[in-house]
Amino acid sequence: MSDTSYTPPKVWTWEQESGGRFASINRPIAGATHDKELPVGKHPFQLYSLATPNGVKVTVMFEELLAKGHSGAEYDAWLINIGEGDQFGSGFVDINPNSKIPALMDRSGDTPVRVFESGSILVHLAEKFGEFLPKSGPERTEVMNWLFWQMGSAPYLGGGFGHFYAYAPEKWQYPIDRFAMETKRQLDVLERQLDGNAFIAGDNYSIADMAIWAWYGQLVLGRLYDAAEFLDVASYTNVVRWAKDIDARPAVSRGRMVNRAFGELHTQLRERHDAGDFDTRTQDKLETEDS
Repeated sequence: MSDTSYTPPKVWTWEQESGGRFASINRPIAGATHDKELPVGKHPFQLYSLATPNGVKVTVMFEELLAKGHSGAEYDAWLINIGEGDQFGSGFVDINPNSKIPALMDRSGDTPVRVFESGSILVHLAEKFGEFLPKSGPERTEVMNWLFWQMGSAPYLGGGFGHFYAYAPEKWQYPIDRFAMETKRQLDVLERQLDGNAFIAGDNYSIADMAIWAWYGQLVLGRLYDAAEFLDVASYTNVVRWAKDIDARPAVSRGRMVNRAFGELHTQLRERHDAGDFDTRTQDKLETEDS
């Protein structure tokens, strides 16, 4: 099937009403659209995010560090509502000029340090606390190989397959077929890598697992795009086993809840400022208090 109704112009111009879910958050220019300072809490790390897969990577990392006893990894997590354009506020743009979540301010040292891009945040935290990333040698390189694999591959899953399968204003066979093929190829890459390996980079759980699980683990668990049956994810048995193993980790369960503003109310911890918030500040409890 082909659509021959569109001929690209010699010079492309932006039509703001492009249609489709999330169309309002996209524009062809960078920079802030409005002045807005970001809140700052009491902990060394200030995270500004949303529980998309990229956001989940970082909240899982924080919760895993805390679970290992690193009290210095305490963090405040502030909700950035991308549907309302929070990512284009001046304070957020100062941290991430690319206006994408997650963004982190590390205030643990003498000088605050901004960290943006989820992969960069994972490496920053892993090196700071000496966890989930070998310090040197082939083992470190292998973790980095897979971390960068995720950073390069997931746009085909999210912006490619996810967009055209779930969010585009119309269904077009060509882009869905094209990106479904690539998504399944990537799942096969993981399936082969996990054959005989407990985790992505070998025997040890690492930031590569956190990064890849947030996208591909949640995909095979049926949490992304309602596409599990369409992609026949059950056939990737090694990936499904790995995804379930990571999903069962308590820190991962907590990390998925942070900055979550969708789904069942008891799974939403829109802001996180203390460990006790998981018991007292989920959205179902807040709305009960308000009623």
